[in-house]
Amino acid sequence: MLSLTHSFKNKPLMWAFIIIVFTTFARIWFLGSGQLNLVQDEAQYWDWTRNMQLTYYSKGPLIAWIISTWTFIFGNTEFGVRFGSVVGSMITQMVLFWGMAKLWKRPSAAVWTLVVYNTMPVFLALGILMTTDNPFILCWTCAVFALYSATIPYSPGIERDSNESRTLPFVLIAFFLALGILAKYTMLGFTGLSVIYALILMKKEGLPIGFVKKLFIALSVGVFVGFLPTLIWNVQNDFVGYKHVLYLIGASGASASQLVRFDRVLPYFGEQIGMATPWWLIFMLSGGFGALAVVLKKKSKNLLGLNNKQAALLSVFFLPVWFFFLMWSFHTKVLGNWAVISYVSGVMLAGLVFDAFWNRRGHLRSVWLFLGILIFGLLHFQNLVPLPDHLNPTHRLKGWTDLGQQVIELEKSQFKDPSKVFIMSEQYDMTAALAFYVPGQPRTYCAWIDRRMNQYDLWPGPQEKLGWDAIYVLKDFKEKPDNELIKMFGRISPPIHFQTTFRGKPARKFTIYLCYDYNGYWPRDKRLRF
Repeated sequence: MLSLTHSFKNKPLMWAFIIIVFTTFARIWFLGSGQLNLVQDEAQYWDWTRNMQLTYYSKGPLIAWIISTWTFIFGNTEFGVRFGSVVGSMITQMVLFWGMAKLWKRPSAAVWTLVVYNTMPVFLALGILMTTDNPFILCWTCAVFALYSATIPYSPGIERDSNESRTLPFVLIAFFLALGILAKYTMLGFTGLSVIYALILMKKEGLPIGFVKKLFIALSVGVFVGFLPTLIWNVQNDFVGYKHVLYLIGASGASASQLVRFDRVLPYFGEQIGMATPWWLIFMLSGGFGALAVVLKKKSKNLLGLNNKQAALLSVFFLPVWFFFLMWSFHTKVLGNWAVISYVSGVMLAGLVFDAFWNRRGHLRSVWLFLGILIFGLLHFQNLVPLPDHLNPTHRLKGWTDLGQQVIELEKSQFKDPSKVFIMSEQYDMTAALAFYVPGQPRTYCAWIDRRMNQYDLWPGPQEKLGWDAIYVLKDFKEKPDNELIKMFGRISPPIHFQTTFRGKPARKFTIYLCYDYNGYWPRDKRLRF
């Protein structure tokens, strides 16, 4: 174990190269092995690429741009949809290592940070699943290191004031802030945290000349450029995207009327434990409070070797965010991935703490490393894990190919004219999955039946398909169709309960209705729930 410590210190670039290359190829292998069908959100983002817009109902356009780029190369396949996640994860690791090893001169901790990154479930998932969090995390990581770099003035010996702030870091801040907003609106939080960081440094040790002015310009430009496409789109669509965000965070709708509730806190906290693992969460929190102690006690260094700038950056970008979402879960339902922005600083804190822990030969240090490596292996060979379906989080991602094949077979065998059959569901995720997995990848429709609004409601429905037939698909086994569905067709078949399989094992269950003679009625929810 001592040799590993020395090797990390003496050959950090070699270890970083090995870790990044190995994990990248492991992810590529995983995608190529086809162990998981797309998460329904991935299918939705893919469907967006067939209707390119300035932005979309729930997210910015960056995710559609990325998927469109790689599906152009690899085709409309699971591999093509997800390849951007592998690239994003690889670049994020490179930035983390460069920032800590070169900018902070902490090469050993940088290597341990890569180890933590690749053994933490949240980053393992983001390295495989093509969700908005993948490019968002990359942009956040780049912006954080650009902000730190902006606090370093020109070097002495050049024809500039050695206390003058450099311009390039602020250009990078504006660029990655704008790009991050195009990935996810949560990127806006970077502006407030960067101001807090600047205020702390201003009080503790001062800032380079022109820092405040350049930061204000960079943040303003980044926010303007990032939000402009979404603003234009929302103006054209009655601000439904912004209303949706306000509804989700509990600032409007029924959840806004109840200030405090306790039924959401434990599930949210459990999600955080699952995203980080209990041990890495403890390392993150201990590191966060250790960094905060440096800021509050005015020490130049602590046991983790952090200077004032590093301690302020890590504590500001981790603790307030992580605890804000924990506290917000007392008010409304908070999704576990909302706090993922804090995990960028969190993974660095965990890497720093574990580096010190390992060097002190802490008790059970090998156990935590072994458990992390075990999690990495289990994820990449999850089909071999003998978990029951109700405990297996990947179970809901299996069976979609089988469903798509069943739908096309019913279309060909149960209707007089298969060319005049459209496919629909009542949930956006089902609609998107059907669009991707039904052979031929047809245009699918999402009926507005007892649910919130979604992107499909902003696209044309099937009203022009008078007299057509349809296949209506629902999750799980249902016994009777909804009244709204009955209104749409002249005749509806009894439910067809279909048990899908995945690699010979039972997968998800679905209910299929065969619908005949569409009359042009298309349900719209007048309550406009977002």
